Amino acid sequence: MAEDEMDLDQLLAKARQTRPDLPDDLAVRIVTDAETVRLDRLKPESSSRRSVWMRMLDGIGGWQSMGGLVAASAAGVWIGWSAPDFLPDPAAIIYPQENSFVVADLGLDALFLEDAE
Repeated sequence: MAEDEMDLDQLLAKARQTRPDLPDDLAVRIVTDAETVRLDRLKPESSSRRSVWMRMLDGIGGWQSMGGLVAASAAGVWIGWSAPDFLPDPAAIIYPQENSFVVADLGLDALFLEDAE
């Protein structure tokens, strides 16, 4: 095991000492591409102003993301309106209704309103 590690260390040391030469045409292409990118970044931004809505749309990821948000919102509304039986009714949570009676439901007899004494 130690001999294998020694051979590997020697091979790695030799590989570190001998570096492959970079072809001249590749070096020229790399430098040319870097200079093109640098010059593109120095150009002033276009003077055309984009609307607030288009900037917001770009901020969330474009039309594809907007489509996903619309689909998720529609699914949420649908689940909210037609919830399964095992889920609580959201309308009952927001507007709780108690079983209370109204005086009009009792008829014309109003003796219950008099003091019992």
